[in-house]
Parts: sequence; structure tokens; C-alpha cells
Amino acid sequence: MSIGPPAGGPPAAPAAGARGSGLWLMFAAWLALFGGVWAWFHDWNAGQVNPNTAAVLPTAGDEVTLQRNRAGHYVAEGTIDGRTVTFMLDTGATQVALPMRTARVLGLPLGEAIQLRTANGDTVGYRIRLDRVRLGPIELRGVAAVATDGMDDEVVLLGMSFLKRVEFAQRGDRLTLRMPAAAGNHTP
Repeated sequence: MSIGPPAGGPPAAPAAGARGSGLWLMFAAWLALFGGVWAWFHDWNAGQVNPNTAAVLPTAGDEVTLQRNRAGHYVAEGTIDGRTVTFMLDTGATQVALPMRTARVLGLPLGEAIQLRTANGDTVGYRIRLDRVRLGPIELRGVAAVATDGMDDEVVLLGMSFLKRVEFAQRGDRLTLRMPAAAGNHTP
């Protein structure tokens, strides 16, 4: 018995096409894995920035409870005149404050130009009157607002022109807002 290659010569190498398609399948599998990890991280990170999307806002009757995000802010989806926006509650803002770009996208008419003093310095803003502002089941009409440049284009500051018309209480990392029992939906 001889030891050596089998009769007929060495084994045939796989065809070049078969090797190439195997590499493409491996590449596609790695790409799908990385895509899945990226999508999971993207969704996880979005939930950390805004844990209060419209789909998860806990509501009961005329109140809404918000969870604080990882930066310590209360961020939630809501609407202005029926169009979805992202609010960040800001008791330091006198009025609801919109980025100029958001005001334009919403088609809001700009009113009188006013001088504003912000954390980022002095700037010019424009008065706006919002017909309807909604956060969960709470909807207020005729809310004073201001539009200005220099804000994050993704976030509307939900200031005191809205917040002073609702009751709110904080417990731990949750903030509950509700319509006052006697006040109802009034315009100041």
C-alpha cells in the first residue's frame, strides 16, 4: 500500500465562483450583525434621551407622568397645532420657546420682534401665539410663545406660559402634570 495522493491526482480546488460567493455570504452576515447592533444601540440611546415617546406616555384622565431622562431633563413628545414636536420642560423659560426653523416648518406667523436674554446671551426673538399645545391628554389653547435662532432644532422648550396653567408635582425621577380641577382649559 502506498501513501500519497489518491489516484487521479490532488483534490480539485473549489471553483473561483464558489469561494467568492462564500466570502460575500460571510460579509453579508457580518453586515447584518453590525446593522442589528447599531439599530439596537440607536433605539436604546433614543430612549435614554426621550423616555417619554407618545407610545409610552403613561396617562390617566387629565394627567400625564413623565420620566426624567439620563441627563436629568423631562423630555416628551407632544403637539403644537396638531403637529408632533419634542418638548423639554423648562421652568426657567418664561414662554414656550421654539427654534426658528421649527416655527417655519409649522407655518407659524411671526409677530413682533423682541430682545431676549438667554443662557447663551442676548438675541432677537419673535412673539407667536400657539392655537393648541398638547402634552398627553393636556391641551391648552392660546399659549404665548417665542421663536428664535440659536436653539437646538430638535427641541421646543415648554416654558411657563404653558406650565403655569397646569399643576405639576415631582416624585423621584417622575413628574406628573395635570389640569387644575377648577381652571379647565382657559386662555389667560
